[in-house]
Amino acid sequence: MDAVAAQRTYGGVSAQERQAQRRTALLDAALDLVSTDAKLTVAGLCARAGLNERYYYESFDKRDDVLEALLDRIAHELTTAIATALAAAPADSRLQAHAAIDAGISVLVDDPRKARTALIAGMATPELRARTARTVRAFARLVAAEGTGFYGGDVPRNVVDFRAIYLVGGMTQALTTWLAGDLDLTREELVDQITDVFVLLGDDLADRYR
Repeated sequence: MDAVAAQRTYGGVSAQERQAQRRTALLDAALDLVSTDAKLTVAGLCARAGLNERYYYESFDKRDDVLEALLDRIAHELTTAIATALAAAPADSRLQAHAAIDAGISVLVDDPRKARTALIAGMATPELRARTARTVRAFARLVAAEGTGFYGGDVPRNVVDFRAIYLVGGMTQALTTWLAGDLDLTREELVDQITDVFVLLGDDLADRYR
């Protein structure tokens, strides 16, 4: 094996794969540190991940970049979980809404570190708040697309967009309040209540434009 090949592959793992593994380790470390209210520093992240600090900069340019990437990873997990739940749910508005909401909340509640990162750390700086706002809009577009596909395309697009943003924003605030212990609901009751609101606004639009 020549020197260039040795640099590319070590122990059967390519350089690209090793970099991806280090990036994942840094994201996992950030998830741990955010959940414990520890100060997020490059040195602290690398110590938690068991990596030399130089490896941080092969994936990220500045400290908050790792938080932005972590928010993106959580958003991807949410999207995947919701899409999987929707695909498996029967063609019924309430059952589909319940399945999607339960799947999304499960991603956050089953691992409280993710909820803290997505709902609290995501508001820590102007840049992170902007990233969180973009994520909310992205999920609102998903809700709008699913609603249009389920109820039909006769509802004006601006009306669908408004209700989708209202629903996702309201759900985010309700979940944040519930996680803080300020809503006296069980997890199942929370999912049911959010489902009721989604179905109420969706069915109302369908009736108006039928």
